[in-house]
Amino acid sequence: MAKEDLLTLDGQVDEIFPDGRFGVLLENDHRIIAYTAGKMRKFRIRTVVGDLVRVEMTPYDLSKGRIVFRDKGPGGGGPPGVRKGKRR
Repeated sequence: MAKEDLLTLDGQVDEIFPDGRFGVLLENDHRIIAYTAGKMRKFRIRTVVGDLVRVEMTPYDLSKGRIVFRDKGPGGGGPPGVRKGKRR
């Protein structure tokens, strides 16, 4: 396995920690600590408890990962750009 090979797994955010880290429960019932990728931070993509995420991990440390994709959980929000409330 080359150094650049990454494992990509799906999971669900179950806890939010300070400093931009998240507790993620993977599909195989393994719990890891993950942080948001740079592009997600750049475009201010928010992650909340219950979101389904895709996590990249290195095979050398299977307790940490990087969130690279976020999918809203079941029943999460409407179409993007729609505001609730009255606009003046």
